[in-house]
Amino acid sequence: MSNKHGNLSINSDNIFPIIKKWLYSDHDIFYRELISNGCDAITKLKKLDLMGEYELPDDYEAKIQILVNPEEKTLKFIDNGLGMTADEVEEYINQIAFSGASDFLEKYKDKASEEQIIGHFGLGFYSAFMVADEVHIDSLSYQKDAVPVHWTCDGGTEFDMSDGSKTTVGTEITLFLNEDCLEFANEYRAKEVIQKYCSFMPTPIYLAKENAPEEYETIPADEVTEKDTVIENIVEEAKFEEQENEDGTKEQVEVSPRTEKAKIIKRPVALNDTHPLWAKHPNDCTDEEYKSFYRKVFQDYKEPLFWIHLNMDYPFNLKGILYFPKINTEYDSIEGTIKLYNNQVFIADNIKEVIPEFLMLLKGVIDCPDLPLNVSRSALQNDGFVQKISDYITKKVADKLSGMCKTDKESYEKYWDDISPFIKFGCLKDEKFCDKMNDYILFKNLDDKYLTLPECLKTEDESADAENTDNDSVNTDTDAADSADSEQAEDANSTEEKDTRKPVYYVTDRQQQGQYIKMFKEQNMDAVILDHNIDTSFITQLERRNEKIKFVRIDADLTDSMKEDVSEEDLKEAKDTLTETFRKALNNENLNVNVEKLKNADISSVITLSEEGRRMQDMMKMYGMAGMDPSMFGGDQTLILNANNQLVKYILEHKDSEHVPVFCEQLYDLALIANHPLTPDAMSKFVARSNQIMLLLAK
Repeated sequence: MSNKHGNLSINSDNIFPIIKKWLYSDHDIFYRELISNGCDAITKLKKLDLMGEYELPDDYEAKIQILVNPEEKTLKFIDNGLGMTADEVEEYINQIAFSGASDFLEKYKDKASEEQIIGHFGLGFYSAFMVADEVHIDSLSYQKDAVPVHWTCDGGTEFDMSDGSKTTVGTEITLFLNEDCLEFANEYRAKEVIQKYCSFMPTPIYLAKENAPEEYETIPADEVTEKDTVIENIVEEAKFEEQENEDGTKEQVEVSPRTEKAKIIKRPVALNDTHPLWAKHPNDCTDEEYKSFYRKVFQDYKEPLFWIHLNMDYPFNLKGILYFPKINTEYDSIEGTIKLYNNQVFIADNIKEVIPEFLMLLKGVIDCPDLPLNVSRSALQNDGFVQKISDYITKKVADKLSGMCKTDKESYEKYWDDISPFIKFGCLKDEKFCDKMNDYILFKNLDDKYLTLPECLKTEDESADAENTDNDSVNTDTDAADSADSEQAEDANSTEEKDTRKPVYYVTDRQQQGQYIKMFKEQNMDAVILDHNIDTSFITQLERRNEKIKFVRIDADLTDSMKEDVSEEDLKEAKDTLTETFRKALNNENLNVNVEKLKNADISSVITLSEEGRRMQDMMKMYGMAGMDPSMFGGDQTLILNANNQLVKYILEHKDSEHVPVFCEQLYDLALIANHPLTPDAMSKFVARSNQIMLLLAK
């Protein structure tokens, strides 16, 4: 072939500035592209061998070699794949944006197996110009009587091509790095980038410093292979020591056997694992292998809770492993990592088009050769196929969790506290996931027992039945007047829409709501613990999807089982008097006051806040509006006074006493403390008032 000088066939004007600045977001991506091209070339050569189009040498060992040379400021990528002829260089390199793989597959479509062949000659190769001022290609095709080709380009639109001197089949690409990118010729930086993108590529990858002095290692002589270069054979004779026997005689005893070793040129060690764990069948993987893979890939030495091995061949090819790490912090600060691969080639972390947002809390790897990638292999077309993949992953995660709940609930309960934020976040973000998980969400009750939502409802039903039975026995002897009162009250409420949903009571702070918990337990009532900041949004979501339930915090109201059966008319006078007294003492004309006869006479006062009002408060806190008055949004805070309590009776009977205002303020603050922490100013006044009351008692 005569020397050739020409212009690159470029489909867009000024493509090199675009390649250098915009085509790839990370400059180190060129490592992945050039190594991928080498792997593709090797895959094709193996395919040709299988199809009888070419015969590989008996000692053929597929490999990619990267040689760094910081002194010469060069990088070399060497593969022993199928190589290129001058015509192929013209087609694949000089004509930018032509895919070699599509041409290859078309030619051999009747003979090729189902194995996918990724070939991104063209623009993938040109990523080299992001870091290099000049690039050389030396290639020798596998074809009989092929002539080696030498190609050079300095990053402009012109190239030179001539006969080369390469003697082995394959391709060698040399990058002459620009001054801004010399870091990539550093051996440690090169290793870092290769392990980032190429840790699981299917062809062994070796890295070395060009012209570095030979390194040696010593191995047992019987482990030497034909591939090893032996520098020296080392024989260490057996060692003996004289030992005295019990009868006083002495003898020579061997303490170190004779050994034969060989000093060899150090064997190269591949930087990648060509058979990653996710590519194996789940039945062939041990727990320790899963844990070891997790430590290696994610540098996390805390053991994962459990994992899901994805293994699908139809209707698309997808494999992977998703790990559940301990998730016990606030959901919005969790950082997971889902690594996406295409035929063992790393694409990117956390690609939202493929991986549902809530799964970003997990750690794992997903390999899908069928993904439609753009030219840079780092962004996905947002199409229906990708959505099917996302839906499949969501389904497999839901199936794993629901299956564990059904068949191994003990383990599921053990993991629940750690994984519940993830599951709740998933239910908020993905309706299909929420539907599948609805009956397998766990709630911890006051006795630290885990209940599913159906079990919570069953418990409430049983409690309601027991309560109805008691009420029936109490109401057996009620007279006609009571019945009339009941009917009248029912008529009064007939215009209001009744909420027939079953209540599921919950606690957000066991210590703060301790008084309410005590009241619940006294009545053999139960509640569940919902103490994560995601829970307010989560239970609202569950209520929308479960029309028969209503979540109610235990301080939203007092249930009938806690009160004596007394009509409102009997307490009207006390309510009017105490309302006036407390409003005046607290200087709050809008204070809602109610009077009940509670079964527990030790309780003097209780604050209740409607469920809607409390959720509005939580929402305001979330958006930095904690100082706003919840009553603006219909949040009714009510002070409930116990007419059976001695202190309340005293206030009722001595409303004009000079001490009553102090007692009213104290009862109100005591009720607040049981509901939520006091402000610093209110707490200071509470402490001072407590001292004042103790002085009154001391007189």
